Amino acid sequence: MALARIPRYAAAGMSLLSFDKLPPGTSHEVVPLTAEDRGESKGVLYTKGGEKTVVCLMHPRGDMSRHYAIPYLLEGGYAAFGQESRWPNNDIACIHEMLLLDIAAGLKFLKEHRGFQQVVFIGNSGGGSLYTFYQAQAVTPPPERLTHTPAGDPYDLNRFTLPPGDGIVILAAHLGEGKFLQNAIDPSVTDENDPLSCDPSLDMYNPANGFREPPAPSKYSEEFIQRYRAAQTARVARIDAIARRYIEEQRYFQELTRQPEFDTLPLERRTFISRRALVGRYMEIHRTEANLTYTDLSICPSARDYGSLWSPRPDLFNYMEAGFGKYQTPRAWLSTWSGLSSRAAVLDNLPKVTIPTLVVNYTGDHAIYPQESEMMYQQSPAQDKQLVHVDADHFGYPLKDKPTQGGRDSAMRIIVRWLRERFPAR
Repeated sequence: MALARIPRYAAAGMSLLSFDKLPPGTSHEVVPLTAEDRGESKGVLYTKGGEKTVVCLMHPRGDMSRHYAIPYLLEGGYAAFGQESRWPNNDIACIHEMLLLDIAAGLKFLKEHRGFQQVVFIGNSGGGSLYTFYQAQAVTPPPERLTHTPAGDPYDLNRFTLPPGDGIVILAAHLGEGKFLQNAIDPSVTDENDPLSCDPSLDMYNPANGFREPPAPSKYSEEFIQRYRAAQTARVARIDAIARRYIEEQRYFQELTRQPEFDTLPLERRTFISRRALVGRYMEIHRTEANLTYTDLSICPSARDYGSLWSPRPDLFNYMEAGFGKYQTPRAWLSTWSGLSSRAAVLDNLPKVTIPTLVVNYTGDHAIYPQESEMMYQQSPAQDKQLVHVDADHFGYPLKDKPTQGGRDSAMRIIVRWLRERFPAR
C-alpha cells in the first residue's frame, strides 16, 4: 500500500520538463528581468546565431528554462527563451495579472535588446492559459484592459506596455488552472478546516457511489456525475467566499489606519489595528485529487491509463499534503486556482487570440483530455489554426503500450514544421 502512494513520476526527477543536452554550438545567456511594476523574474536565452524568431516558454510557477522543447527548437533554426516567473516553484502568492508584466518584460528584452523580429509562445500545461491571458490583454487597447485583480486590488494593466506575440502553440495545456481544479477538487469535504470531513453521498471513492478498488475501474452513474460536478462548483464558490471575507477583514483594518483619529488612539489600540491591517492569511485547500475521470476512464475517453497525473492511487494521494492549489493566499486563490474567479481561462481569452495557433494534445495525458484540446481548436477565432494529437503522456513520454511511437520527438517535429511554415528561422 505504501508503494502505491508514491507519485507515478517520483523517479523521473527533473527530466519531467528538462532536456538532456543542447546541440553543439549553442550559446546561452541568463537574463535578469525587471517588469514595469518592479517585479523580478529571469530567463535563459538559447541561440546558435542569426535567428530571426525566438520561441518563448513560461509557466505560472514552473521553471521553463530547461524545457525539453529547447534543443528541438535550436536544431530547427529558432532561438528559445525559457522564462521563470516572479513566483518560481511556488504559487502560494501567485497573481496572474502580475505575471503578464513578467512576460512583457521578456518580450521587450528580446525585441528591443536582442533584435528578434518575431516572438512565438509555447504554452505548456499551465503556460497555455497564461499565454492566452497575456495575448488577450496585449491586443486589448487601453483603456479597455483589466484594472483590478479578482480580489478587487487595483492593478491597472492599461498603464503598462504589453507587446503582443506573433504565434502560439498550446501544448498539453488545460483550460486554466482554476478550470482544472474545479473538476479535481473533492466536493465531499464538509468542513474546510478538517481534511477528513466527508459527505459520503458525494465521495467518489465511496463504493456506494460506483468506486471500485484499484486496479478495477470505477463506474459512476450519470445522476452521480451531475450531482458531483454541481457540488464541486459549489465548493469552489464556498472557498471564494472565504477568500473574499479574509480580504475584506484586512481591508477593514487598513481603512481604520487611514482615519484622521487613528493617531489619537491609545497605543494598544493602534498596535492591534496595525497588526490586523498587515497580517496575512493562508488557506489550506484540502483534497484536490478527486476528478471522476481518474478512476472512470469512460468519462472523457482517451488513451490514458488508470489514475491521476501524480499517482496511480488517487484515492490515497487525495489525502496527502501534496497536490494542486493546496496552500494559497486568498488573493492567489482567486487569481490562480478558482475556476469561478480566475481570468487565466483559455476559452474566456481565446476570442481575442487571432494569431496563428497550433493546439497539441497528448492522447495519454492524465490531466488534459482530447475533448478539451478540441474545444480550444473549435473556439479559436484564428484564421490559421491546427489541432494535432500525439501519443504521449502529460510530460511527453511515450505511452506504455506504444513505446516506439509518439512522444516528444513526434510532438516537436510537428511543432518545428509548423513554425517553419509560418515564421522565419535564420
